Amino acid sequence: MMTVLDAPLPELIERLGRAVADAQHALDVNSLDIAKRMSERTVDLGDGQLWSLLALGFTPTFYAFAEATLEAKLTFTIRESTEFSVGGGATGGMAGIFSVTVNAEYSRKYGFEVQGASSIAARLVSLPPPARLHQLL
Repeated sequence: MMTVLDAPLPELIERLGRAVADAQHALDVNSLDIAKRMSERTVDLGDGQLWSLLALGFTPTFYAFAEATLEAKLTFTIRESTEFSVGGGATGGMAGIFSVTVNAEYSRKYGFEVQGASSIAARLVSLPPPARLHQLL
């Protein structure tokens, strides 16, 4: 599974485009399937004649993607810290012997953090049947 941090922007946009195209195709096939079922389904209105739902004016709803939005947010944090300390002490004795101790500490720390979030939104709108289908009805 690819995360938003791993995928380059062009690939994310391509995947969104393909997903919208695949979903649009599925919506179109579904609407045509419903139209076929509406033509096969008949109703007797009491006049001795069987009417299909399409003949009575019912039409399937067609949908289209009006827009699709891909939003990606990335946050990078880089930290650097340096610590330096010096300490010591001296001792002396009666015989003229002295000792000195020196403590020195140095440290440098680095930190790198990446956070990411993404969202995809799509807006669908209903459309009238295609003009040719409407003429056939």
